[in-house]
Amino acid sequence: MELHSQLSRPVRPGPVLLALCGASFLAGLDLFVVNVAFDEIGADFSNTVAPQAPLRGHSLADLSWILNGYAILYAALLIPLGRWADKVGRRRGFLLGLGLFVAASAACALAPNLWSLIGFRAAQAIGAALLTPASLALILTVLPAERRSASVRIWAAAGAVAAAAGPVIGGILVAASWRWVFLINVPIGIAFLVLAARSIPESRDRDADHPDVLAAALLTAAVGALALALVEGPDWGWSSAGVLGALAVALVSGAAFWIRNGRGGAPILDPAMLRVRSFAWSNAAMLLFNAGFAAALLATILWMQTVWDYSALRTGMAIAPGPLMVPVFAIVAQRLSSRIDAGRIAALGCLLWGGGAVLVAASVGPDPAYATQILPGWLIAGVGVGLALPTVLATATAGLPQDRAATGSAVVTMHRQIGAVVGISALVAILGTPIGFDSAKTAFTHSWWSVAAVSVLAAGAALGITAQAPSTDSPVHPTTETAEALR
Repeated sequence: MELHSQLSRPVRPGPVLLALCGASFLAGLDLFVVNVAFDEIGADFSNTVAPQAPLRGHSLADLSWILNGYAILYAALLIPLGRWADKVGRRRGFLLGLGLFVAASAACALAPNLWSLIGFRAAQAIGAALLTPASLALILTVLPAERRSASVRIWAAAGAVAAAAGPVIGGILVAASWRWVFLINVPIGIAFLVLAARSIPESRDRDADHPDVLAAALLTAAVGALALALVEGPDWGWSSAGVLGALAVALVSGAAFWIRNGRGGAPILDPAMLRVRSFAWSNAAMLLFNAGFAAALLATILWMQTVWDYSALRTGMAIAPGPLMVPVFAIVAQRLSSRIDAGRIAALGCLLWGGGAVLVAASVGPDPAYATQILPGWLIAGVGVGLALPTVLATATAGLPQDRAATGSAVVTMHRQIGAVVGISALVAILGTPIGFDSAKTAFTHSWWSVAAVSVLAAGAALGITAQAPSTDSPVHPTTETAEALR
């Protein structure tokens, strides 16, 4: 495989790493800050919705597309756009992706209504799906070999920091206006653009395969149609023509994707890779776990904002302790991996996540009592994420050949995003439009118990993982196509 890199000037690792990790952090942060802005967005666009909507304006079904639209496109385009950047130039792809992300962020901040906001969020997702794999590929190709291993760890840690800091930062920004959640990306993104343009040399793989655009479109249609059926089922009726039609589109598009996959270029999901036991079970575990994760995170936020009437800032501060458990117990999981099978560690994490959701469901009442009703279960859930998520990500590609590990990581990330779409869509279907505390309590309890059930399934899938986590000292392959690690 021919690699080409234009090194017309000496590479300065510091500025390069700052630009690449900073942009990746910005893209990751944007997903988590939006969760706490739901209530304010619904209130701001309240003139366009039906009465009795649970989020002071818009229905949860409508607002869910702010998250789902982003995740669907990100999942479908991550691998194709990464391959495209490999071929035309990773620096070019990174700058284009970041520029699109910044411009779309400005458009989101100025959106006049919900559906234009959702459209601009889709543009953000396209930018993020391009800049994310390009940023890691640049780390692996333009930095000196002796700096790559540590730089990859820093790049991966940026995603974890974004998850932990997102709710708090989102709460602070929403206190001024939800539009600041998007507007803040503009000056910071421009600064990273300038830094990247000045410090990063070009790098490309002239022999990279052409991305299969049709396969990506079919995957987008399949996941989007399934989300539409789940989200609109309670309002349209589960036997309505709209819901049945959406399910039919999802089924046909999914089947067509599987048939097409790999026939029009490099496959998005290589069937041969799924024959590797650890990889197949890791993807199943990731999809199930992240479905429960996304649903429980949003359910907990919605409970505090719509039932307890918490502000966005207070909600963000209340969410923060859970994510802070993640890096701590990721270290614990790494140390346990030398003595305990990785699948068992991941399964324990899945069960703790589900157990935390059940504890929250059993504890919450009409009067706010965060320290006794939310915090204990949320801390247990955070421990579960710390044990499960890094373990699944680390073991997923351990059984693959080294030259396939990068693409394998991107496939796992794709399943993670698809899981989030399914989880959020299912949550919307379960919650419906509750009126009054008793109705809300019943709906939220059902959602948290559903999270627990999915977490048990995720634990069962995790037990199928047999591969040992790769050594942290192992070299990273320098010709990654569209890898995204630990996001």
